[in-house]
Amino acid sequence: MGSFLPEEQEFTLEEQIKALGDEELLDFWEETHFFNKTLEGEEERLLTKVNYEVLILKELKIRSCKRILDK
Repeated sequence: MGSFLPEEQEFTLEEQIKALGDEELLDFWEETHFFNKTLEGEEERLLTKVNYEVLILKELKIRSCKRILDK
């Protein structure tokens, strides 16, 4: 299962997401939803959710396009 390590700033979140396999990416997406539920402030939850989801959706679109081109 993939994990995000905020204290290790060698790789951006976007780079870490790109390195995940398809199943790991879906697991990470589920984990971000769980994480957002545990946050106390509505504003924090919304900002964090948007950032994670935008990056994950962007990566899924790239992978989908690559699969179409590879056919």
